[in-house]
Amino acid sequence: MRKKAIVIGSGFAGLSAATHLAKEGLDVVVLEKNDQPGGRARRFETAGFTFDMGPSWYWMPDVFEQYFATFGKEVSDYYELDRLDPSYRVYFGDDDYVDLSAKMDELYGLFERMEPGSSKLLKRFLKDAEYKYEVGINDLVRKPGRSLLEFADWRVAKGVLQLQLFSSIQSVVRKNFKNPKLQSLLEFPVLFLGAMAKDTPALYSLMNYADMVGGTWYPKGGMHEIVKAMVALAEEVGVSIQLNQEVTKIELKNGVAEGVHTSEGFIPADVVVCGADYHHVEQNLLPPEGRMYTHRYWEKRKMAPSSLLYFIGLSKPLEGVLHHTLFFDESLDDHGREIYENPKWPTKPLFYVSCVSKTDPKSAPEGMENVFILIPTAPGLDESEDTREKYLDIVLDRLEQRTGQKVREHIIFQRSYAHREFIEDYHAFKGNAYGLANTLDQTAILKPAMKSKKVKNLYFTGQLTTPGPGVPPSLISGQVVSGEVLKDLKYVRDESPV
Repeated sequence: MRKKAIVIGSGFAGLSAATHLAKEGLDVVVLEKNDQPGGRARRFETAGFTFDMGPSWYWMPDVFEQYFATFGKEVSDYYELDRLDPSYRVYFGDDDYVDLSAKMDELYGLFERMEPGSSKLLKRFLKDAEYKYEVGINDLVRKPGRSLLEFADWRVAKGVLQLQLFSSIQSVVRKNFKNPKLQSLLEFPVLFLGAMAKDTPALYSLMNYADMVGGTWYPKGGMHEIVKAMVALAEEVGVSIQLNQEVTKIELKNGVAEGVHTSEGFIPADVVVCGADYHHVEQNLLPPEGRMYTHRYWEKRKMAPSSLLYFIGLSKPLEGVLHHTLFFDESLDDHGREIYENPKWPTKPLFYVSCVSKTDPKSAPEGMENVFILIPTAPGLDESEDTREKYLDIVLDRLEQRTGQKVREHIIFQRSYAHREFIEDYHAFKGNAYGLANTLDQTAILKPAMKSKKVKNLYFTGQLTTPGPGVPPSLISGQVVSGEVLKDLKYVRDESPV
């Protein structure tokens, strides 16, 4: 008789776990609280505009290829990719910006013009980053983090110094590059990891390799096309995805999860995999005897940022921006301190603008622009509509000034999204957007455990456990947790558990 697995949540990690478990013959049901799958990667449509609600950067295409290849598929079986060139634009002031080329020779030339001699240093920096990417993405992030023995690998042991696990990315960047603009270009990718560059291990220069060598891509139709592809694959391998099914309780008996309760009743299971917010599951869905961590433990965790988002429809094209545009026209360090060290609403926020209609005209009515604006913020802040209006004004003032055009008067649709919605829609701890910060003391076995130590058949996946935040890590997290489930069950396809 086939074992039944319930996966709570249909984000990237949940869908990845579900497909891998179903591939090996388990009967898998995914329970999703919202009315569409994808978790933070949902989308909405209004007035002819189509907005992705969450992730907007497609990096590490090899991770997606590896995921689909596991099932004998290719990415191209489900969606088409375009490599963006330039990858993105970065503003440093009025009419002061650089475009990051997808062509390496042009990229080296840009660095050389900005700081003579830096092109050779960039080549060496990226060579080291390539090694870290190979070991990090193919080895380290695929460990479940259940024992130190997992890391007794000769490549890891031999390369500890080269991996720079105990140096910060900031120290390595600033040792090699003196131009503040180049420093910002190399330090910004770790923002996706949820910590300041001075607190992020230099191992994560692998993100620079992913950025500059791996490239920035766009799945035609938007990031939600990845979700649609994973749902199609899940259904192909027999996964049942049930929407509008919020789990209200995990039923325990003698240290075993017997199933879950939803508004529609009790669903039994042999295994429960939680892709929902880890803190929410622990503190709200489990009885006290099933919890590994205390309220105090969670309060001491270093969280990745939340975000203040704006979805804007313009009646005209937005000039001076690319598909991805970063505004580093204020201090990156000052903004970072107001997220991590002295949490408060930022004084002079950096922000990011995505105009997918530059690449995908179908995302907006003809002659109009689809604009997504993101301000990284500290989690756990109080907010109001006045706060949202204040920061929209700040961003629009600078956007108009930096690009030399009127924007406000062309807005025909706007919607904001922040801490309150992250909590309402995803039960996100403190309204975080990205999960747990990837600091040294929250890496690998120091993250919240992937396998419960209190409940025999309860597992966790996603951005609050191994390997951490981001779309590619979430795909990997789902694959890793499914492997742990199968190993613990001693499960073999088409055979009963031993």
